[in-house]
Amino acid sequence: MEELRNRQLMEIIQEVYDQHKGIYGYRRMTIYLNHYLGCAVNHKRVYRLMRILELKAVIRQKRKRYIPHTPKHTAENRLNRKFTAERPFEKLLTDVTEFKLTNGQKAYLSAILDLGGEKIISHKLSRSNNNALVNETVRPILDHVLPGKTIFHSDRGFQYTSPAFQHLLKKHKVIQSMSRVGKCIDNGPIENFWGILKTEMYYLNKYDTFEQLAKDIDRYIHFFNTKRITLKMGLAIPV
Repeated sequence: MEELRNRQLMEIIQEVYDQHKGIYGYRRMTIYLNHYLGCAVNHKRVYRLMRILELKAVIRQKRKRYIPHTPKHTAENRLNRKFTAERPFEKLLTDVTEFKLTNGQKAYLSAILDLGGEKIISHKLSRSNNNALVNETVRPILDHVLPGKTIFHSDRGFQYTSPAFQHLLKKHKVIQSMSRVGKCIDNGPIENFWGILKTEMYYLNKYDTFEQLAKDIDRYIHFFNTKRITLKMGLAIPV
């Protein structure tokens, strides 16, 4: 019976691993099996069976470090690495990251992470990294901000330090916050999201067209917001 049970689990594990393109290590695989498939299995057994199957989670790559600069119009670091929020739209983090297509062309993704809901609430993919990209990402959420209470945190990129963008935030009574020079960790959660997105989607595929990339990003962000397994769910077998 034990051997049969292991064989059945190994088949399920292989299927889940293939379906999600290797993004789950044994801990998150255990959570998936228990919470979504009702397998009632502990992490030690999953670890052992994945070793037999020679399955490992895809490895995240480190983000390139860029030379910091000190723009003229900046804001204080009001977020101050307090990465928890009691409600949605209390603390919002944003950034822009770069992708490359197989033909060498670049695409830029701007996104806003809500720490209260722990999800991406707005994103925009563009062929250009400019002020319009950031503005188009921010405008859809402005009707939902908490005037005088919402903290909007970013790095010191030119899009966020422009007078026009700062005026837009002030108009809606949004509190602007910026990372310190050379301190990527000040914007840690959104940096972490970029790493997850690229490891679990971008690095696993090749993109010939902008449209292919945009479609997969939309699909992945929906998955991230609604279905992605995280260790916060706990390894314990649910009752």
